[in-house]
Amino acid sequence: MNKKQSSQQMASTASQVLRDKNSSAIQKELAASVLSQSNSNKQTGAQMETTASKVLTSNKYNDLTKGLAGSVLSQANKER
Repeated sequence: MNKKQSSQQMASTASQVLRDKNSSAIQKELAASVLSQSNSNKQTGAQMETTASKVLTSNKYNDLTKGLAGSVLSQANKER
């Protein structure tokens, strides 16, 4: 079990993404996952791990999206 949590700064960024009408669907999906892992022991699910991994390996996503994906993966189940 992974006991890492989203940092306060990343949670704040995720909150801004969710409120921004110009944020993409993938940004909002990742941001929601980041926020759900803030101040909790929840960890990233397998499907979200796959999504975040694809974002990190793709050239089509910007730094914000990749930052959210990295945060999501940092809370992934290390045994998976």
